[in-house]
Amino acid sequence: MTSEDIHRILTEKFSGENRIRLLKYALQDQFLIDKNDLVELCMELYSNPKLYFDYLACITGIDNGPEKNTMEVLYHINSLVNELRIVLKVVLPRERPEVHTVSHIWRTANWHEREAYDMFGILFTNHPDLRRILMPADWQGFPLRKDYSEQYTYHGIKVKY
Repeated sequence: MTSEDIHRILTEKFSGENRIRLLKYALQDQFLIDKNDLVELCMELYSNPKLYFDYLACITGIDNGPEKNTMEVLYHINSLVNELRIVLKVVLPRERPEVHTVSHIWRTANWHEREAYDMFGILFTNHPDLRRILMPADWQGFPLRKDYSEQYTYHGIKVKY
């Protein structure tokens, strides 16, 4: 099954102009979707027997910087049974990057979403335990954002040289 076949199946289910756009890239195609369609679309990808995307491999946060004023969340999902791999892409406003959790669909999303929150400040609505996972709970800022300013000290310890 090709990306075009998957796109056709999804657009039949989710009608509407440009709700799901297929972006063709050399290494791996991406499906650009609206953040409001994410949960319903992921549920379809998981529960449709023709697709059965049963494994969320990774969630990647991207800060496009203040110039573009957007952030992105990429969902790398696989169908192990059908030997399919796709990437879903959601573009968010940089001021308040927020999208619904998919941790109730794929349990691995729990930790991936926590990492994207911890490093980029992306909020995952209805996440069961959205708190820092890599940085201390009282750390200031989000280290992988392009506008991040390092703290000079943390609890009296010099952290920036």
